[in-house]
Amino acid sequence: MRGSGFSSRAGSAAGNHSWARQPSFRVGALDLLTEREERRDLLTAEHRFDIDLLSERVIAAVDWLADEPATRRAPVGLFGASTGAAAALRAAADRPVRVQSVVCRGGRPDLTGEALARVAAPVLLVVGGEDPEVLRLNREAAERLRVPCHVEVVPGAGHLFEEPGALEHVARAARDWFLRPGDDAFTAGDAER
Repeated sequence: MRGSGFSSRAGSAAGNHSWARQPSFRVGALDLLTEREERRDLLTAEHRFDIDLLSERVIAAVDWLADEPATRRAPVGLFGASTGAAAALRAAADRPVRVQSVVCRGGRPDLTGEALARVAAPVLLVVGGEDPEVLRLNREAAERLRVPCHVEVVPGAGHLFEEPGALEHVARAARDWFLRPGDDAFTAGDAER
């Protein structure tokens, strides 16, 4: 999920990779803003940092999964990018029984507020090595989390992970985390493929 924009990056780091289509995964992509909101946000930036709005939409999706017979008993892992990461973390805090793991890519966990301390699911924070401010914010958030957490730095990657191989690194790390959330010995790329 992504806080603002109908981004191909958000989809390519999750649903467009072959690992996400394995029988053990069911992947859905969710844009947190409507097309109308997105158009307005491009002019005003009023929605992209509205974590309350974005979180409500993630929580609604988690609740919908709990109501659907096909997904009712399935564990839920949330993948959020940018401000969508804060929304995913807040949803994890508000739905601790349903959400089993969270992956944040280039995220802003600092925008989660007091809910960060209530997150019960293991958290992977993936940050570009060339994104020093967001890396600092993620390291500070990792110190505040009370759950297993790992900060995965993608060498040479900027905030948007546009560099060759950067999104593939994110995808491998997300896959591995969703397969073994909170594993003390977590290293991206170690999980069986």
